Amino acid sequence: MGRIKVTVVGAGNVGGSIAQRLVERDWYDVVLVDIVEGLPEGKALDLAEAGPVCGYRPEVIGTTHYEATEGSSIIVVTSGIARKPGMSRDELLETNAKIVASVVRETTQRSPDAVVIVVSNPLDAMAYVAYRVSRFSRSRVLGMAGILDSARFRTFIAQHLSVSVEDVHTMVLGGHGDSMVPLVRYTTIAGRPIREWMSEEDIAGLVKRTRDGGAEIVNLLKTGSAFYAPAASAVEMVEAITRDQKRIVPCSVLCEGEYGFHGLFMGVPVKLGSQGLEEIIEYELSPQERTALDVSGQAVRELCKHVDHLLSKL
Repeated sequence: MGRIKVTVVGAGNVGGSIAQRLVERDWYDVVLVDIVEGLPEGKALDLAEAGPVCGYRPEVIGTTHYEATEGSSIIVVTSGIARKPGMSRDELLETNAKIVASVVRETTQRSPDAVVIVVSNPLDAMAYVAYRVSRFSRSRVLGMAGILDSARFRTFIAQHLSVSVEDVHTMVLGGHGDSMVPLVRYTTIAGRPIREWMSEEDIAGLVKRTRDGGAEIVNLLKTGSAFYAPAASAVEMVEAITRDQKRIVPCSVLCEGEYGFHGLFMGVPVKLGSQGLEEIIEYELSPQERTALDVSGQAVRELCKHVDHLLSKL
């Protein structure tokens, strides 16, 4: 069986880290694309030169052109300006919508059978841009957010309790932003509900830290945003699809009636397999969780209205 071709658009910290994680699996050929002359070529060459040391043999191409992306099975979009301290995800909308629309147009016409994974922010709105521009079915346009948000929540819980993250299981739904909805009722440590482990006050503090997780790293780095965990989360999605793993993970997908949402990209639990989105898994929500998810959905809907206006002018 031949290697699977994955295109990663955006050779910054996130895109470069995704490319590194992919080639180290020795399963993928990677095309790294960026508009900055020399950046993708340099990172691709650096990754190739690590191959003899790390024991991998994939082809790694760095380019400022899209011709080399033809025939990709997966397209990962990380392009866009990074969030700066004090900048909300919403403020990124207009600039990044234009960038993502251009990237998706260029890549999908060369790889019409690919699955698109969007990492650019504001995440849910950018996934909607990709869906609108690509004209792909909803199964083949996904946003990476919930895996990252859930990983952050798991990390904070494990640190608080001094337990292994492998024994912490949770699911974070909703838009990727301040209104995300960690499902506390479904959060367990070694099978026991989180409320048997800690107080409501401690749980609320960890939920808040999860919602502020991206901003916390931005404020610490001062000149950039998170990239190791976002890259790992995107690669987990790539693996679930290319290896047909049937993983149930939270991703931003187009809801058509699920959870009461219509025509809206939202973070929900989905089964990922060779066709991309294979099924949306519906959890029974409490009235409080339902209300929180509706609030999150309304925030995403406002962004998507703005996206519709922007796309009408492109």
